[in-house]
This record gives sequence, C-alpha cells and structure tokens, in this order.
Amino acid sequence: MVFQIQNMSPEHWPAVREIYREGIATENATFETQLPTWEKWDSGHRRDCRLVAMDSSHSQEPIVLGWAALSPVSARQVYAGVAEVSVYVAIVARGRGVGKVLLEALIRESEAARVWTLQAGIFPENVASVGLHKSCGFREVGRRSRIGKLGDQWRDVLLLERRSSVAGV
Repeated sequence: MVFQIQNMSPEHWPAVREIYREGIATENATFETQLPTWEKWDSGHRRDCRLVAMDSSHSQEPIVLGWAALSPVSARQVYAGVAEVSVYVAIVARGRGVGKVLLEALIRESEAARVWTLQAGIFPENVASVGLHKSCGFREVGRRSRIGKLGDQWRDVLLLERRSSVAGV
C-alpha cells in the first residue's frame, strides 16, 4: 500500500470523522459514543501535530486512510510538553502499516514541537493499539481500573507513555 503523510486540514474532516465513527463503533477505541462537530474536535486538539495518511494511487480523489493528532493534557504551563495521542485507521486500511507510519510521523512532529512526553490511554482489549504503541517506544506505566463506563460496562484503561530523547532533555 502506497500512501503519504500530510498535515490535516479542515477539508479532511469528513473522512477523519468517518474513520473516528468506525473506531467508536468497535467500542474498544474510545469512551466517546457521539461524533463531535469539527469545531468541538478542533478546539480539543493541538493546532500542530495533526496528520492524515493519504492514498492517491487508486482514484482521482485521494482517500484518507487514517489520522493521528495530539491533545493537550493540561492547561498548566508545566505540562506544555505533554500530550495525549490519538491514532485511528480506516477499517479498509487496518493491518497494512498505516498506523505505524502515522504514529512514527506524529512522534517526529511532536518532538519538533518540543513535546517531551506522549501518553496514550488504551483499552486492554485493543491489543493491536497496545502493540502499535509499544512498537513505537511507548511503555506501559499503569492500569486505571474501572476508570469509566462505556454504556453500562465499567472499563479499564492502560496508560502508556513515551519520553522523547530529543525534546525536553
């Protein structure tokens, strides 16, 4: 599969939103159950470090295969270099390396933006996502037991983090 990583723009939102919908439907990607508007999503994520994987090999119109973005973990200045990772891959592109290329590119972008710690909260049942993050240098730092409910079911979340060897040293 041939694809390129680009900066995400508002024009990508319909495809990004659909891929997010696919993730929500698995009930193993997020506690969210409703799709946000662009304005809500945009306000909750950093303006930099937003990427899409684009496939332009099969059609006149490039297709978004996946996306990755960072959210601030706190408004406090001391945590300015800490961000939470989101990586979502379209159903049709899963298992083809799109997530790994996106996460590696997001790590490079984050370090260029002086982010020294990336964290991810992942449901333990999402084995593919846990494996992806660990393959990119994240380590498990804890398990938050019964941290939230998805529907009527309490869910655990694994907390993974990656400390940059470039930024914040």
